[in-house]
Amino acid sequence: MSVSSIAFRMDVRRWDDAMREFVDTCCRYKTTAGNEAPAQQWFRGELEAAGFETYTWTADAAQLATHPSFPADPSAIDVDERPSVGGVLEFGDPNAGPTLVLNGHMDVVPTGSGWDGDPFTPRWHRGDDGEHLTARGAVDMKSGLAACVFAAKMLEGEPDLGLNGRVVVESVAGEEEGGIGATASVLENPYPFSRDAVIVAEPTALHPVTAVEGSLMVRIRFEGRSAHAATRWRGTSVLPALEAVRAELEAFERERAASVHHPLYTSFPVPWPICIGRVEAGRWASSVADSAVAEVRVGVAPGETVAAVEAALRDRLSSLPATLEAGISGPRIERFSVQFEPAETPVDAGIVKELQAAMGALGFDEEATEPRGATYGADSRHYVAAGIPTVLFGPGCIEQAHFPEETVQWSAVRQATEVLAETAARYLSEE
Repeated sequence: MSVSSIAFRMDVRRWDDAMREFVDTCCRYKTTAGNEAPAQQWFRGELEAAGFETYTWTADAAQLATHPSFPADPSAIDVDERPSVGGVLEFGDPNAGPTLVLNGHMDVVPTGSGWDGDPFTPRWHRGDDGEHLTARGAVDMKSGLAACVFAAKMLEGEPDLGLNGRVVVESVAGEEEGGIGATASVLENPYPFSRDAVIVAEPTALHPVTAVEGSLMVRIRFEGRSAHAATRWRGTSVLPALEAVRAELEAFERERAASVHHPLYTSFPVPWPICIGRVEAGRWASSVADSAVAEVRVGVAPGETVAAVEAALRDRLSSLPATLEAGISGPRIERFSVQFEPAETPVDAGIVKELQAAMGALGFDEEATEPRGATYGADSRHYVAAGIPTVLFGPGCIEQAHFPEETVQWSAVRQATEVLAETAARYLSEE
């Protein structure tokens, strides 16, 4: 196949109005955790109206509890009324070619403060660099999900391309909570066929991302002794212990940055970040703070495991008690929430090469097509763990994700759609 044989036959602009309407409608659904069902029902209807054969699955909490990413207590995993949906288009002889999954997630994080308007009322506006859309989910990742849908539709509109295989478009639930829908689809395949490769349309600023970081989530607790504020010298405050653990974690982060190396992470100022995201201490303003808990996220490099990094963290903090004031107990370290294992697909995997070729055919320069790493986690890790080569590629940048006034440049959404369509066409035309 020549480089230009597909790229210049499909024109995304003729799909623009329909794609805008799709994203606008999708962003109006308040799909925070546990509230995905109405949007997923709408999504399934959109796929069926476009001729996709659809499949729907819901995760089983007891099954997820056996997975190392999730809490061992099924009651701590919310799966009720959280369906995931996949739509399938078949081309030529579907059994003679590969199956490519274009994956996105429907759930979004809570909005928080800092918005100029209703986060679930999309606002279209024009800037110096073109048109933009602002809404919760515009970047993470409903525009990427739309790019998946319309890339598949673009291919269906070109029946003479001579393709064989399948394109699956997935909208999964609970990605922000560890990948509930994606994990369920890996533990028990919802389709009557195998999957050969996956592209997850996370916001990568239109760069291929082949490695994603993992994360260890822990709580670190200290106990002291309370006393009345008027005689605070009789108590033992935990606040100096919090400061001591903060200093130790910063040192641990620096040491890991110097000793743990990966070629796709050299550009990051902090490749394996440690974040103390939440701290709670004390019980009453007029009492010495006698208890504290810090919730911490520790970055895990591709090639490492969550368990190994947890062991290193525990070893690092094991000498801390000797430096603390008498009467302080701790630190007690415990996992909480979900754990993200890192994941990596070889840069020479077939789907990565086809994505790079598609980008080149559509005018991206060589630097833009170079695979990169990301310091966040994604559902890609679940597919990679199942032996399915997976790469991230989508519109928008991660700096806008989970951010007030979340905004995506619309031209990037169109570009992502073209690249996904071109990639899928090349992948399904492999001999």
